[in-house]
Amino acid sequence: MTATLLDGKAFAAGIRARVATHVARLREDHGITPGLAVVLVGEDPASQVYVRSKGKQTVEAGMNSFEHRLDTGVSENDLLALVAQLNADPAVHGILVQLPLPAHVDAGLVIDAIDPAKDVDGFHVSNVGLLGTGQKAMVPCTPLGCLMLLRDHLGSLSGLEAVVLGRSNIVGKPMAQLLLGDSCTVTIAHSRTRDPQEVCRRADILVAAVGRPEMVTGDWVKPGATVIDVGINRIDAGDGKTRLVGDCAFDSCAEVAGAITPVPGGVGPMTIACLLANTTTACCRAHNLPEPADLTA
Repeated sequence: MTATLLDGKAFAAGIRARVATHVARLREDHGITPGLAVVLVGEDPASQVYVRSKGKQTVEAGMNSFEHRLDTGVSENDLLALVAQLNADPAVHGILVQLPLPAHVDAGLVIDAIDPAKDVDGFHVSNVGLLGTGQKAMVPCTPLGCLMLLRDHLGSLSGLEAVVLGRSNIVGKPMAQLLLGDSCTVTIAHSRTRDPQEVCRRADILVAAVGRPEMVTGDWVKPGATVIDVGINRIDAGDGKTRLVGDCAFDSCAEVAGAITPVPGGVGPMTIACLLANTTTACCRAHNLPEPADLTA
């Protein structure tokens, strides 16, 4: 392997340490403790693990953690009532409703019921619009983490050619907006792109976020490019076991790239760290205090 390994696990630990410092200062100087409320509906195993990890890291950072676990059969109206209650609670600065939601609940309706100022996932249509027009917004956690990794490794991104592979509302589109905000020349490639391999090979920065295991191989990568692999795919490893892989074939891409994130241990740890960063930012905004510049886009 010739590529530099971008260690998201170590970088995320640094973000969490900075969050803890800001949280301690808020408590000491202003008597304020940031609070994050997480709502989990149903028994999805992956969501349960994720929510447990969020709660643990929230408390470790010195914040208040509020967990609301609801049965799968909860009505849409009851879920919306809980969101309204959290919107009105001054102790709650960030609200996250864990996706996916059961089929009988309109996820878009629930997300857009969250107060945009408390929407620490950055999914509310108001935050999407603010990000798209270059205004102060709550930025989705995964793209924010990717941007932080890129800035840390490359410094200025101005003028670089960036390709985002994938156009989801959660990663692809906001990632493109953030890269535009840092003055990259941005292309979004997707399932209808005529020659995605050729498009990707132009990129100084390649962000792979399509959810297809090991789709991107070394011949898709420009020599020396920085590759950010957002994919987390569980595949069969034989003998009844599974393993996690990204959207990039790691060994193949690492032979060509200048730098690359591993899976696991790359982008994944950044997501929760940026959730804590967003909650801290939301708390500062709610109390008209200066925002922590080292935690925002």
